[in-house]
Amino acid sequence: MSLVELSQRIGISVVNLSVLKNNRAKAIRFSTLLAICEELQCTIGELLDIEED
Repeated sequence: MSLVELSQRIGISVVNLSVLKNNRAKAIRFSTLLAICEELQCTIGELLDIEED
């Protein structure tokens, strides 16, 4: 699914999704995570990964 299609389905701008996709976000709303997970039928844990510095 493209970013454009996902953004239309969940009501979040393509720019904001692009920031998330490219690891440039400093924060994310829980409601945004839930919307993405509901649309992609996944869990939050499948989207996020912890990286050590």
